[in-house]
Amino acid sequence: MITNKVITTIVVLVTINGYALQSVPHHLDITLPEDGWLNFTGLAQKYGLNCAVYDVTTEDGYILKLFHIPGNKDPVLIMHGILDTADTFILRGNSSLVAALHEQGYDVWVGNSRGSRYSRRHQELNPDTDRAFWNFSFHEMGYYDLPAVIDFILEKTGASMLSAIGHSQGNQIFYVLGASRPEYNEKINIIIALAPICFLHNVIPPVSGLVAMGPMLDIMLQMIDKEEILGDNDISRELIDLMCLKSLFGYKLCVEGVIFPFAGTDYTEFEPEFSRIVLAHYPSGTSRINAVHLMQVAQKREFVYFDHGVSGNMALYNSSVPPKYDLGRVTMKVALIAAKNDKISALRDVRILKRKLPNLAYYKVLDYPLFNHLDYNWGKNMKKYLFPYVFKVLRTFGNR
Repeated sequence: MITNKVITTIVVLVTINGYALQSVPHHLDITLPEDGWLNFTGLAQKYGLNCAVYDVTTEDGYILKLFHIPGNKDPVLIMHGILDTADTFILRGNSSLVAALHEQGYDVWVGNSRGSRYSRRHQELNPDTDRAFWNFSFHEMGYYDLPAVIDFILEKTGASMLSAIGHSQGNQIFYVLGASRPEYNEKINIIIALAPICFLHNVIPPVSGLVAMGPMLDIMLQMIDKEEILGDNDISRELIDLMCLKSLFGYKLCVEGVIFPFAGTDYTEFEPEFSRIVLAHYPSGTSRINAVHLMQVAQKREFVYFDHGVSGNMALYNSSVPPKYDLGRVTMKVALIAAKNDKISALRDVRILKRKLPNLAYYKVLDYPLFNHLDYNWGKNMKKYLFPYVFKVLRTFGNR
């Protein structure tokens, strides 16, 4: 019987085809494409990219892994979405965003938000035994993680500003940064928001159903003392390996049955063999509190600070309800790139964000009609459908 007690994480250091391979965690004897086992540095080396690795410590003690692919141009920081890691931007190898930016000469930095596989560390707290480690949401990612990473990059490179690219929650945290620490607006040339997430008013089934069930799911997680969700050390990782990677029906069960309904269907861009690489790396975990905060944004139909209840709100905000993030303070230039088939970042929600941002520099709804929430990172033909607009924005508003 599969239990948490018998899960053993296999992390192997070997050499294949002349490059070091350190595996991502798996718990079953499964056969994967090689890139399913390679971590970020192994993938970078395989595809001919020199990669430096740094630990960045935040003001509140979290230790974040930061990857650097050197280039001649000014720095570009890339940030991932919820349950993801830096891996997402290199899984397509030579067709990935990291490789494309490097090919154009950009100095590429790829971050990892707290609680994800590469940033599951703290100066004092143990994520396996200290519940306090998981007391964060996307607010802390914007308020603490981004300033630490941005300052580190600017100090290392000697640049006064950097450009940024964020996918999903990876751009939402920049709005938190600009609203809560407005001095950082001056350190960002432009943030290119892929699948722009801020408001969640108009999500549709099955996402809307998950939002409706949010309070009940939160109660259940608290009852079983579950603060980390969908992480590597959870039984969920073993179930994903069993159902999605080892099963003959993995694509039908996990992609057609779960991922496409939530993110948008696109068989051409997310083919079965590549999906096994993705599902070997994703999901990578986050906190219960982070999921709750996103649910609150959807339920309250406002981009708000975390709701701690009346007494907690009075203590923190001097108000019985949490305040809204003031998007008028987000004065950094923002480029919004959206898609018609994105079931999470709905076009109507992107348009609300578009109206509220004071310094919108660029807005594009992608032409390919099936482009969805996944295709920004994992689409087979990103070079055709997405990258021309990313580079257009960087040339016009960001790094030269």
